Amino acid sequence: MAPAGAGAFQVRVATGLLAYPRGKSAMVHYAAAADMPQAVAAFAAAHRDRPWLVRFAINMTAAERRDPEAAMAALVARFQARFGAPPGFPETP
Repeated sequence: MAPAGAGAFQVRVATGLLAYPRGKSAMVHYAAAADMPQAVAAFAAAHRDRPWLVRFAINMTAAERRDPEAAMAALVARFQARFGAPPGFPETP
């Protein structure tokens, strides 16, 4: 279901929130890719059976579309400034 071409995606836990040093968030991963379907398929294969949800950044500006890696780096920087740590994967149950 990933849109074709370059873009960005975000991964969150399906339920609940994760504790970060300065708050809680459901987000665990941000990524940019030249080939979204391939990148999301590889991510899903690497994290099989994890109850995570993926959403696609479909409202990117023209500048963000030209450089999705920079857009995701800025998003991660804002996340880290707000929550006190970069997004990270929860411990395996």
